[in-house]
Amino acid sequence: MAHFLMCPFGSGGDVFPFIGVGRCLKVRGHRVTVVSMDTFEGAIRRAGLHYESVGSKEDFDRFAKDSDLWKPVRGTYLVFKMAGAAVRPFYDKLKSLIQPGEPTVILAAGTAFGARLIREKLGVPLIVMHLQPAVFISAHDTPVYMEGVDVLNKLPVWLKRLLFSLPNPMDLGAGPAIRRQCAEEGVMPPRRVHPDWWHSPDGNVALFPAWFAEPQPDWPQPLYQHTFPMEDLAREATLSPHLQRFLAEGGPPLVFTPGTANQHARDFFAAALDACQRLQRRAVFATRHPADLPPALPDTILAQEYVPFSLLLPHAAALIYHGGIGTCSQALAAGIPHLIMAMAHDQPDNANRVRRLGVGASLSPRRWTGERIARHLNQLLTDPAVPARCERLANLMKQAPGMEQLTEWLEARAPDR
Repeated sequence: MAHFLMCPFGSGGDVFPFIGVGRCLKVRGHRVTVVSMDTFEGAIRRAGLHYESVGSKEDFDRFAKDSDLWKPVRGTYLVFKMAGAAVRPFYDKLKSLIQPGEPTVILAAGTAFGARLIREKLGVPLIVMHLQPAVFISAHDTPVYMEGVDVLNKLPVWLKRLLFSLPNPMDLGAGPAIRRQCAEEGVMPPRRVHPDWWHSPDGNVALFPAWFAEPQPDWPQPLYQHTFPMEDLAREATLSPHLQRFLAEGGPPLVFTPGTANQHARDFFAAALDACQRLQRRAVFATRHPADLPPALPDTILAQEYVPFSLLLPHAAALIYHGGIGTCSQALAAGIPHLIMAMAHDQPDNANRVRRLGVGASLSPRRWTGERIARHLNQLLTDPAVPARCERLANLMKQAPGMEQLTEWLEARAPDR
């Protein structure tokens, strides 16, 4: 048996998949430790996993409250700047947890650069777990990084390769801190954060299926492509009695959510309310930040601070959301249409892939109005071709391989001793 040290980095949608994989590893008899921020301590411990802290709730909230986080380019730079600041905390914590003679594997997000520093310093195997196609910066099928802007895929491969060799937000945001910590530990720093430290020579996992994003010739190796992890903590939660009554009292509602970490969603919900009134549809507004909701919501709209989407979405008519990959996978599994307001990070690329699959549409934040939301939803809900496409993808989700195959692959990466 091995000790798996797990290092997620980001919001709930980034942490929950690691919890799901950790559960499976623990069931198979391994020791599992999740190194994360205190915001997620409760969820990690309720899943029966050991927790170690690398940051306070105040640190997380301070970062999440920055409105620039949800802007293209600027938001990506901020994420990597935070990732650079976290190199030392992750490195020190991981070093303290590694026991001589105990087979150990680190499973980390690409942004948990402290894990890569441990790998270079101590030789502990590192598997990078990638949750979304947008992190694979391919010169072939290039991800879309700004909503409605797909200029890169119109360029020849040789030109894209040249552009990708230029400094990017990873190098500018995280590069200085990584080089500084490498110098302190006597480790050769990466020439470039991407691609040198973005993937791992020991192994990489793509946690999404090939029908959502087909592997490209320049994706890193070794690579194991699995499927969506689908972890949303439903084992530790239920639908509230109030929500159950609401669902029973009428037809399938629309479900609106701006993402668990989004603390700047007043415009999102104001437009959502307008759209619901135009369509005369019931809705569930899901947010951890009730201050973002319009005052005095009508009885046809129910607000919820948290609800597992795997339990709610099968009862919904459509999901209207930010485009995060975890939420996206839940809508695909439920077989319902998507309407996405993609802001930054992986969201524009996920929205583009949903449009390609023919099960959703998207609007940029600048075009996010009640009238446009209502028009797009009406098209999605009345187009006879959409339900068949949604059902086909939901069936593909049901046929996906179980987590056992992934855990077996991970186990094979563990050293003998």
